[in-house]
Amino acid sequence: MSVEDADKPVEVMWEGRFIRAVRRGRWEYVGRRGGIEAAVIYADTPAGEVILVEQYRVPLGRRSLELPAGLVGDDTEGEGVASAAARELEEETGYRAGRIEELGFFYASPGMTSEGFTLVRAHDVEKVGDGGGDAQENIEVILVPRANLPAFVAAKRTAGVAIDVKMLLLLGEALL
Repeated sequence: MSVEDADKPVEVMWEGRFIRAVRRGRWEYVGRRGGIEAAVIYADTPAGEVILVEQYRVPLGRRSLELPAGLVGDDTEGEGVASAAARELEEETGYRAGRIEELGFFYASPGMTSEGFTLVRAHDVEKVGDGGGDAQENIEVILVPRANLPAFVAAKRTAGVAIDVKMLLLLGEALL
């Protein structure tokens, strides 16, 4: 976007329950309504296994391999990142974090969306339930030894599973 587009007013082209499409100058993009952001959770078990989830994603038309994640404040106004991350980790994976550490705020695809997320690390996790998300999510919890991640992700990709871009966090050294 050029500097001149940055000074243009935002025009809402369409707005739904959770997202809206806007135009600013010549640029069109989408964002979440109401300032809701997401928390993305890196967690590993005491045995050194990374906790991942796989679930069907409607926009992709297939299942996606991801780090656990969820929205902050979508149901509870004023909810903080750490409490949302802890809630989502337990809901999706059945693991409870002893401590949540915020690592920073990142943007997922800044050329197309204004959405961002806070990356957190869950420390001292313990298994307290089955996970799987709520009734509509059908989340599969997957534990992968850190050393096996590149081969595991490659096998999932070959099997037709979408790989979330945030998985690059775990694959960086192996890819380079």
